[in-house]
Amino acid sequence: MSEAHTHHEMSFWEKYVFSTDHKIIGFQYMFTGLFMALIGGFFVYVFRMQLAFPGIDVPGFGHVSELAYNSLVTNHGTIMIFWFAMPVLIAAFGNFLIPLMIGADDMVFPRINRLSYQIFLLSALVLIASFFVPNGGFGGSWTAYPPLSAEAQYNATPLGAPMWVIAVGLEFVAFLLGGINFITTLMNARAPGMKMYDIPIVLWMIVIASILFMCSVGPLLAGAIMLLFDQLIGTGFYNPAHGGDPLLWQHLFWFFGHPEVYVVLLPAMGIVAEIMAVFARKKLFGYKTILYSVFATGILSFVVWAHHQFIAGIDPRMANLFTVTTLIISVPIAELCFVYIATLYGASITFSTPMLWALAFMAEFLIGGVTGIFLGASGLDVYYHDTYFVVAHFHYTFVPIAIIGFYAGITYWFPKMFGRMLNEYWGKVHFWGTIIPFNFIFIPLFILGAAGQHRRISGYVHFPDLYTQDLQNLRIIATVSLIAMLAFQVVFIVNMVYSWFRGKKAEINPWKANTLEWTVPSPPPHGNFAEFPTVYRGPYEYSHPDREVDYWPQNEPGPDPAKSRK
Repeated sequence: MSEAHTHHEMSFWEKYVFSTDHKIIGFQYMFTGLFMALIGGFFVYVFRMQLAFPGIDVPGFGHVSELAYNSLVTNHGTIMIFWFAMPVLIAAFGNFLIPLMIGADDMVFPRINRLSYQIFLLSALVLIASFFVPNGGFGGSWTAYPPLSAEAQYNATPLGAPMWVIAVGLEFVAFLLGGINFITTLMNARAPGMKMYDIPIVLWMIVIASILFMCSVGPLLAGAIMLLFDQLIGTGFYNPAHGGDPLLWQHLFWFFGHPEVYVVLLPAMGIVAEIMAVFARKKLFGYKTILYSVFATGILSFVVWAHHQFIAGIDPRMANLFTVTTLIISVPIAELCFVYIATLYGASITFSTPMLWALAFMAEFLIGGVTGIFLGASGLDVYYHDTYFVVAHFHYTFVPIAIIGFYAGITYWFPKMFGRMLNEYWGKVHFWGTIIPFNFIFIPLFILGAAGQHRRISGYVHFPDLYTQDLQNLRIIATVSLIAMLAFQVVFIVNMVYSWFRGKKAEINPWKANTLEWTVPSPPPHGNFAEFPTVYRGPYEYSHPDREVDYWPQNEPGPDPAKSRK
């Protein structure tokens, strides 16, 4: 091992708590995100029980008041987006993979990397603390629209609301620091010989997502400071009586909020691309096409935000413009889906657990994409806005991104992370136990939304048209399916913990993949590489008789796929 990699024996605190090792920081983000997901999962269980069986004492929680219901819904959305999807898909996988996949020993700014996690952890602690202040956590929706979030007479959580804003602001600062590290490391620490078009597609996706986040979050941070001033010192940035405008917040929020969709989508798309290429035993179809489509998506994501405001009173001519841009941005995303399908065409596919998750991502995400076309049309959006049709559409895009994308990534890189193989049988049990209930949760919500069921109402007993037996049965089906889906997550937790300590030891490259992280021991040692690799452009081949793995750029041409079939 080179002299640069020698190090003194570290204590537990140095190694696992105050570490600057990118792998440990990735695990810190991952396990913190998973812990927050448990909280978000409990919240959704409680408010779905209230919708299915209004007025009951929910086991494990008790009576659900309207104030508690709003807080549960708000913080479920907040946690799953900001404290699960972003830390797991971007920070955890980004930290673990970027140095390993480009042939580096660590991030270029390891102390900033550590600071980013520490600020993120502080933000999570502030959010959790907000649940225990008088009147509980913030309940003005995860979009925090004024006046519900800004003015004291409408804000039922005078302490929870500013704590929520502070927590979100801290989380954004943490990811700004992380994004600086990701971009700088990828641009400046690549192995000799690795050109820009040799970078694995998942790393492109993570770094482009970081750039989108950094370019879009500034106006929202400024808006959040103004919101905090409105809450704490009585300014009127969003109060028309004081010369403010509540629509200003909507513009600032959605200017960030729509690029944010792609901030979490792109890493999941990158993970799926890596998995499909490996388990199809083919090169990734259209590497540069994917890259240019992602660039186009990132640019277009900044000119579609007002489709969230079609009924907010904006000029109808402006609504037409955002309808057009919304339809245009679907083109590069559809192109990505077709390219992934082309990768599978004529392939010799192995249906291992990671590949099942990757295929499920494509199937479920396409449903979310198609239903989004309805909401992108300003005329239809007038009816569907704020109904459960929007909720179902959003979850058919977000659950494939956050949940399915995470499971695809963790089942694929688990052998490299922990040096053990996950149990394949229980992995597939968990897969089917998640995918089947997921569809039974949200397909009924499309029907309920089309029937007119509105969001943020804790029970429909006072709405005769929405409390018919047929509609209530759909709510019960969705709730029972949710409980089943949550129960199957125990299978994953047990499988992960058992495999971590007692699973079959993993080879260096159990999937016979072709990227650099599979050339180091499992799990990777401190410093990653005993000798830093050099990328070469050899023949495109799936194995070499004398080597565990051959690295080749993903954009290099390959052989006839038929020759690679077993």
